[in-house]
Amino acid sequence: MRTKQIDIEALKRDKNFINDLKKLEKEMKKEKSIDKGYKLLDTKLTIEADKEEINEIFRFIVNQAFDVLADYLIENKGFNLDKPEELATARAIYEHGIQIYSENDIRGAKEIFLILHHTIEDKELKDAMMIHACAVMAGYKFDNFIEELADTDNIDENEPTACFIKNFTQSKDMLLTMFAKYVKLGKSELKILERK
Repeated sequence: MRTKQIDIEALKRDKNFINDLKKLEKEMKKEKSIDKGYKLLDTKLTIEADKEEINEIFRFIVNQAFDVLADYLIENKGFNLDKPEELATARAIYEHGIQIYSENDIRGAKEIFLILHHTIEDKELKDAMMIHACAVMAGYKFDNFIEELADTDNIDENEPTACFIKNFTQSKDMLLTMFAKYVKLGKSELKILERK
């Protein structure tokens, strides 16, 4: 079966398409919607929009995600990944964590992965975030984490959580056991967020 090619240049000139993008951007800003921000970002990347436009949308997504995270931490609320807006928020925080991990910001990456472990309500992803945090604490550089621990060959791109690394070269239980001292350390650091 042949896939239909998209004429990107024609899209850039299509008035309806342009108006739809402007409407989506207005809705994103008015609703402070990270989910709509990702839809706009994906479209702008597809049509190869100006780099500054893309950066502006990405900044909106990250800033809004951390605003939401701050509110959720105050309210002691978790991310329900069945809700598109909450999934998009967790995704933005995770992608920021991955970015700073790749830039060797060990403390920042560890903190983000621990906070995601604390706030994500999905058990599979909660465990995956703890594995991320433990790998950071154990001294795995980002490239080593990807090459030695992450299983990036078995990603179902149709799954809503495909943007998260949640498959590993060993079972999660085995990795959590292997990282037991870091799991304990991570959980002790998270105690400050628990309600008394």
